[in-house]
Amino acid sequence: MAGDRSPGVSSRQRFGLLLLAAAAAAAGLCGGVSAVKSPSCHEVRTAFQIRQIGPLKLVPDVPTAESDLQICQHRAPTCCTKKMEENYQTAVRRERTQNIQALNFELKYMIVGHITAFQEAFESLLRFAENHTTSLFETAYRAMAKEAAEPVKELFTDLSLYILGAETTVENAVLRFFDSLFPFVYSRLINPGIIDLSEEYTECLRLTRQDINPFGRYSKEVVTELSKSLWASRMLNQALNMGIEVINTTEHAAITKECSKALVKMQYCPHCQGLTLIRPCMGYCLNVMRGCLASVSELDTQWREYISTLEYLTNEMAGSHDLELALLGIRNSINEAILHAQLNGPQLSATVDKVCGQPQEREAKPSPDNIVQAKNVSETQALTMAHSANLNNKRREFISYMKRSRTFYASVAERLCDGDLVMRDSSTCWNGEDVVESYTSRVVSNGLKAQINNPELKVKGLDPLISHLIDKLHHFNQLDTEKTKLKLERWASRESGSGDGKSEAMESSGDCDDEDGCQGSGDRIHTTDVLKEKKAYSEDRNEPKPTVKKIDTTAATTTTKSSSKHDLAGNVGNLASISSLFIVTALAILWHCLS
Repeated sequence: MAGDRSPGVSSRQRFGLLLLAAAAAAAGLCGGVSAVKSPSCHEVRTAFQIRQIGPLKLVPDVPTAESDLQICQHRAPTCCTKKMEENYQTAVRRERTQNIQALNFELKYMIVGHITAFQEAFESLLRFAENHTTSLFETAYRAMAKEAAEPVKELFTDLSLYILGAETTVENAVLRFFDSLFPFVYSRLINPGIIDLSEEYTECLRLTRQDINPFGRYSKEVVTELSKSLWASRMLNQALNMGIEVINTTEHAAITKECSKALVKMQYCPHCQGLTLIRPCMGYCLNVMRGCLASVSELDTQWREYISTLEYLTNEMAGSHDLELALLGIRNSINEAILHAQLNGPQLSATVDKVCGQPQEREAKPSPDNIVQAKNVSETQALTMAHSANLNNKRREFISYMKRSRTFYASVAERLCDGDLVMRDSSTCWNGEDVVESYTSRVVSNGLKAQINNPELKVKGLDPLISHLIDKLHHFNQLDTEKTKLKLERWASRESGSGDGKSEAMESSGDCDDEDGCQGSGDRIHTTDVLKEKKAYSEDRNEPKPTVKKIDTTAATTTTKSSSKHDLAGNVGNLASISSLFIVTALAILWHCLS
């Protein structure tokens, strides 16, 4: 009996266990169904907090049937509200600016760093050139060293301001320096006996310098040499500041409502469905970014030209218009100018006495400072090379980097989408409406005109701020006009320098080049040699010079006018015959007169 009951109890126990298991499974199934029917917005709330989009109280705990959404409109319940959309728009504006700043950082750092480096190099070079020039007066013209210190300081201050973009000219700075220098040269070197150098007399000497030009061609030569070199430095400094202005303007360019809505739809509308990890499709991102940055991409043409302008200016500074040599050459030019004034001291004194009167004088003792040729400083060449190497290294490093940024504004949209913004190595992505395997709409190219066919947003027109910036860049890039103007100024300085009545003013200034189209000094030497040969030939033949020269010139002129290209050889023979006839006639007349 006992053996029969034991199996019965065991069966009942097994049956009870089966019932409990079925109940537990049913309970678990019901709980799972309940969990599916009650989704949460926890992940959306987390993302909202991490990205600092706004207060967490704006995010609902569970999806709701929100009906007043303007951007992220979906039929299913959503974790977004209208207030959240407004905060999303603020967030995409902030993020867009931060992303552009991140792209610009390296470029901006490079330009700002080189502005500082160039300015420090300029200031160092100017200080050295100023000390180098001051040493001229301390060694060769000690009698006026104290008085000359202030004009020298003012000259280099003016040149520094010119390089930094002040509204002044090299010519004004240099001529003002020589105006201030002349009273001291006249009273300390030309007429060292003057003891009454009143303000009125000093001002008269300053004004007289402009008329009598005591320093000859040298003052104009300083203007010409410095104008060539400092112009490139000034323009390079302006170019660097222009680059910073372009970067700052693009970083803070206004974002249209259409753009901000498109960015919210691309970046945050998936969150409303709880899809916080999904990323936009590449084509979708490019369309949105190219539409938002359509105005910025219009900078591409002028930015490329701007890089070419930078390259031109750096080559100008490192080439024939070398800044270092021009600044360090001021010392020698001033010395030559002072020597010229001393050598022409008597004529200058006579002219000054007529204009300014005769000041009170004491008996002058011979001064060892009078007409002293200043010696060249031996270390000048080494220091010049050191400064040149320093600046040239900075130029090469800078222009090498800037060349790589030539296509910067043509590729901003691509660079933004190539970051963490889009989905990579995934079979699905967000297309603005749903999660898909690929983006099927048309992808437009860069530029304002291409946005007509952009399926993601409408672009109304060019941003006025960017338009103004493009005009400024275009105006700055027109260096051909500035180069032409500079050459005209150089010609004007040559012509105005010829009015001092001195034969040396007619000599070559050493500043002529092939581009200017002017005749070199070699042509004048050749002409002089030809005239000398004619004179020697005439003297050896004992011919009457005026008569022979006059007849020969007339004959040559007549022959030239009547000649033709096809009878050149015959005319040369006729010219020789006519010349011989006139020579014989002249000799006969001379013999008749002597007899």
